Amino acid sequence: MKSNNVLKTVLALSLMASVMTSCSSDDNNPDAVDEEEVITTIKVALSSEGGDTASLQSQDLDGDGPNPPVITVDNLMANSTYTGTIELLNETETPAEDITAEVNEEADEHQFFFDVDGSITSTSYGDTDEDGNPLGLSFTLMTGDAGEGTLQITLRHEPKKPNDGTLADAGGETDIAQTFTLTVE
Repeated sequence: MKSNNVLKTVLALSLMASVMTSCSSDDNNPDAVDEEEVITTIKVALSSEGGDTASLQSQDLDGDGPNPPVITVDNLMANSTYTGTIELLNETETPAEDITAEVNEEADEHQFFFDVDGSITSTSYGDTDEDGNPLGLSFTLMTGDAGEGTLQITLRHEPKKPNDGTLADAGGETDIAQTFTLTVE
């Protein structure tokens, strides 16, 4: 009979120890998961010093689905300087979610990279994060002589900052990348 009581006591203590160790206090505040946003649409608004305006847009409503993005571009004027702004949207939601504000709020975790060739001669950053590193929601674009050119815009999440301005040095994850083929006239 005495061994029965010892067995019950051992079982009761084992059960209590099991319950106490399975309910730790660190489960009360789990780390927030910062999910990457869905970006279906990139809109670029350009305006020249001479008053010319142009827009570029890439809209990919099915994301990695079978359909390619729908790209629309306006022609640019030769030998001009344009001020540009970028707007990012998630149009899988109704109404569309504006991702631009989040990228701006988390500027230290984002950076746009611009790659140009042909009649698109250069770009430069128009904004920075709080540490003075480039962001790229606003930028300047310069055109050369009439002809064809490309502008590739890539948004990186958590790039190394500062970096040398190249995707290879920046690292991070690509949130969106789009190449626009442009006519300069």
